[in-house]
Amino acid sequence: MTVGVGARAGVGAGEVLGLVRAVLAEAGAGAADVVALATVDTKGREPGLVAAARALGVPLVTYAAGVLAAVPVPHPSERVRGATGTPSVAEAAALAGGGVLLVPKRAGRGRGVTCAVARGG
Repeated sequence: MTVGVGARAGVGAGEVLGLVRAVLAEAGAGAADVVALATVDTKGREPGLVAAARALGVPLVTYAAGVLAAVPVPHPSERVRGATGTPSVAEAAALAGGGVLLVPKRAGRGRGVTCAVARGG
């Protein structure tokens, strides 16, 4: 499974991991099922995302905004497009490698992170 992650600057690894675990549980999966965290390239050095990927033992895969913008998603956002150049980060990043969306975009309690889960690809 690939977990797509959108994040605001400064989000902590704990917040990311908490939401990742919640969306994986919703998908009936666990951390061992994750092959990658994926996000937009401008977030590829975000410390909370880097640390979350490291804690899960998976790579942090990044995609250019233009690549993500070309991925059809169920919940596009003009606000996200204005901030990142793509109408979706979490869902599009989860789906960018192919596969089927299992859990659509979910927001964390602190609203600093969103996650979506896709299988396959």
